[in-house]
Amino acid sequence: MSGQTFAQKALARAAGLDFVEVGQVVDARPDIVLSHDNTAAIRRIWQQFGQERVLIPDRIAITLDHAVPAPTTKHAQNHAEIRQFVQEQGIRHFFEVGRGICHQVLSEEAIVLPGQLILGADSHTTHFGWLGAFGAGIGRSEVATLWATGELWLRVPESMKIVLEGELPPGVTAKDFALRVIGDLGADGGLYMSVEFHGSGIEAMSLESRMVLPNMMAEFGAKNAWIAPDAKTVAYLEQRLKRRLEIGDWRLGAGTHSPLSSLQSLISNFQSLLSDADATYAAIHHYRAADLEPSIACPHSVDKVVPLSAVAGTRVQQAFLGTCTNGRLEDLAAAAEVIRGRRVAPGVRFLVIPASSEVLKAALERGYIQDFVEAGAVIGVPGCGPCMGNHMGIPAPGEVTISSANRNFRGRMGTADSEIYLANPAVVAATAVAGVIVDPREIGE
Repeated sequence: MSGQTFAQKALARAAGLDFVEVGQVVDARPDIVLSHDNTAAIRRIWQQFGQERVLIPDRIAITLDHAVPAPTTKHAQNHAEIRQFVQEQGIRHFFEVGRGICHQVLSEEAIVLPGQLILGADSHTTHFGWLGAFGAGIGRSEVATLWATGELWLRVPESMKIVLEGELPPGVTAKDFALRVIGDLGADGGLYMSVEFHGSGIEAMSLESRMVLPNMMAEFGAKNAWIAPDAKTVAYLEQRLKRRLEIGDWRLGAGTHSPLSSLQSLISNFQSLLSDADATYAAIHHYRAADLEPSIACPHSVDKVVPLSAVAGTRVQQAFLGTCTNGRLEDLAAAAEVIRGRRVAPGVRFLVIPASSEVLKAALERGYIQDFVEAGAVIGVPGCGPCMGNHMGIPAPGEVTISSANRNFRGRMGTADSEIYLANPAVVAATAVAGVIVDPREIGE
């Protein structure tokens, strides 16, 4: 028997099989099925099955995050329907307006564990690869099918290995590395692949930096993306699960099937989660951290990536810091360091939206929010914010936005006749201060 990749092992586990081949179609049973503001639409599809109860209430997780607080009567009605559905179906993993973005919140709540299968009605469900899980985005009809049956056909993907050696230079972040990969290999370079990240450069990253990589791989066409869980990952999960047990979190459950017991079981079989040394990869790409530099994705494609210096001096009217890609405490800290004691440039709006209420609280305690407010920035409710162009931060025709988000296709932020540049958080903050795209190391007093 040839060696197996993580994707093979994860989908074999989810299908109750000992071994699966690449290309095989399996009946997979996910550990968590997530949705957000689209839950009301999914519910209407599910109702066509004629069921009164969903089959997997304990495996459903719902977060209100895409348009929060509700900006219109239609959105408010949508949220009201979701709350009613949650109550009727006894869904325990429900997070209200203001708690934050689904991917960030489920990570903070330690609802997702290594080796698990997470399927979600959001393309960035690849995010959970930072925890060593198999996360994949699926459609609304597929989520409705999971509610009804508890399982879904999935094809076992080919795998790609991306190796990063060495520590990132000062001023270079995981976002820059992700953009470099996508720029080098194209927006469809990982189409329906399981993208694995390896190497000393990945091991050296903070957990918050690691989160950026599988998240951004949704823009690479990946089915899922994965980072091997290590001691730092396990410590993160143990600390959070134990804290929730101490406060009597009713979502946790108890006994041999509690998440803490599941985590301990996974730790005892830690090596079995990892890709085998003789696993087969469709492609392997090597990078040296020392060769990387701050990068920018230019309008209107995420793979139109250039060095920051190539677009320095480009005037902007809006800067946006946030999203499931770069709205964490580490990101806010980097931006606050740049903007502290400075002012947002005249004619520029700087929108700062923490990825979760937990991030917001920590940023308040550390003084970052005060730094932003004193500089003239606008602080938003934890959630997706302007990323989807739905209800806030929408640019005027002809305006330019620099964003820490993951997408910059035409019209993404709500206006087709506008431009979006993608960059790391420090570059976004520096640009807000300078009024033009600039390297944070080069802005004046």
